[in-house]
Amino acid sequence: MSNDNYQIYFDCGHSRLRVGAFNKFKSSKVFYIESKFLFNHTEIEIEIEKIITFLEKNTNEYIDDINLMIDSPKMLSIGISVSKKIDGLQLRHEDIQFLVQEAKQQILKHYDNKNIVHIIINNYKINDVDYDYLPLDIKCNFVSIDILFICLPSETVKYFKEFFFKFDISINQVSCSSYAKTMNYKDNFPLNRNVSFIDVGFNKTSITTYVDNKIISLDTIPIGGNNITKDISKILEIDIKKAENLKLNFEKNKNLFSSENFSLELLQNIIFARTEEILEMCTQAIKLNIITTDQCKMILMGDGAKILDNLCIDKLSSVNDIDFLEETMEDICQSGVKLSMGLNKQEVVVVPKKHIKQGFFEKLFHLFK
Repeated sequence: MSNDNYQIYFDCGHSRLRVGAFNKFKSSKVFYIESKFLFNHTEIEIEIEKIITFLEKNTNEYIDDINLMIDSPKMLSIGISVSKKIDGLQLRHEDIQFLVQEAKQQILKHYDNKNIVHIIINNYKINDVDYDYLPLDIKCNFVSIDILFICLPSETVKYFKEFFFKFDISINQVSCSSYAKTMNYKDNFPLNRNVSFIDVGFNKTSITTYVDNKIISLDTIPIGGNNITKDISKILEIDIKKAENLKLNFEKNKNLFSSENFSLELLQNIIFARTEEILEMCTQAIKLNIITTDQCKMILMGDGAKILDNLCIDKLSSVNDIDFLEETMEDICQSGVKLSMGLNKQEVVVVPKKHIKQGFFEKLFHLFK
């Protein structure tokens, strides 16, 4: 039996896999599993085999399709505005579909190595009046929309599709993990505050910024928690696995350092130096989208940021208004589920081609599920 009763969400981080199986008919029936820390592609393949075996045993279903959540150091967001004259006619969904399609073609033309995974309409300007959502039954002379495209490298999406194909598993939907998580978490913070979520991963850090409760950018810098590990390994002349262990556990195991040839203070200084660099680069990215970071609350999250939960954040000189958000495996997997259920009402939902037999536009978009 294929997985007709369960939706499977794979969050494929560079260093860890987190998976949730959600029963479509009984919300209480959920299975979660998380991999150990991964150091190479061989370990990833072994862990995925273990996870699939676990899921098939517990769900009593054959897993043949999944929903994939991924990030990449090369992902990016692209903002674009498009417009159309309506000449006093009543505004229709088809008019917006036309504009979205036109913008999409422009993105694909100029970024042919990118795969569009999210299309978000942030603003409608109709007859010089701004709207958050599409108003119906309105006569219009001129309409323009502001769209944010979130893109992943085509090679990354292709890699995962081919990887899971080895296990006879197809991918239903691909989503950006950082974006999905922030959509899930943002309502925990005051809506009158600008918020930037800094997701420190293994080899990248993503900065997702919300202004007036709307996502305005998703920026990425190619530095993450693994760079801190590499610094420790190089300066202390120890192997990567030992450096990772020291990074994550030095606050808990201070006695461990009495037998080493370096001090706890030296290790802390190494971590602080790289963390300062990451936060400074994040601050510069945020300033490109809002006037000043003084108006923005910064939320640190992700595996690469866990070290700061053990350290004193206020020791970092670049910090203004910053908090640490502790994530769980359940939080991350549920973010994918909530996003697919229409958590962001401004997002254009792309309908999978295999379910479609309608006309041209309907094959591309279904607005506002």
